[in-house]
Amino acid sequence: MSGSADDQVGGSRDAATATAAVGAASAATGDPVDELVADVFRRACTSREVLEHVTGKWSLLALSALAECPHRFGELRRRIEGVSERMLAQSLQTLERDGWVHREVRSAIPPHVEYRLTDLGAELVPHLLGLIEFVEGRMPAVLTARSGAGVGAMRAASDGTSRP
Repeated sequence: MSGSADDQVGGSRDAATATAAVGAASAATGDPVDELVADVFRRACTSREVLEHVTGKWSLLALSALAECPHRFGELRRRIEGVSERMLAQSLQTLERDGWVHREVRSAIPPHVEYRLTDLGAELVPHLLGLIEFVEGRMPAVLTARSGAGVGAMRAASDGTSRP
């Protein structure tokens, strides 16, 4: 990243000002899409809930698996080890409702349902895969930090101090 902290704060103010301007304009038009609040740190942010949907453990893994190819429900469940049928179904329903995933009922014998990414989902997935790759690539450092944190916690417990 470039720029000073003041520049970054100023950029946030500019974004907030632009968001407020869009909100004021939408009040005049009455268009609900124009009333979006684009600041995930604000409680009223309209994208916060969607961000939670795509970054949830099972949703993130389902989206990543669908990046490989379309899958039937059972295939996804086998691909994502540890997910229950209920949690996968809920995640897929949420992702479909938000427009990231398309659910297609195929008329075959027996009938089956296939899930695939929408264009919007295909646009999202590279960002999620980047996050996954970043985390996987940093696991040695994470494990080192965890073992160091464990040692620090044991020392604090033994000398009567505590860490928040």
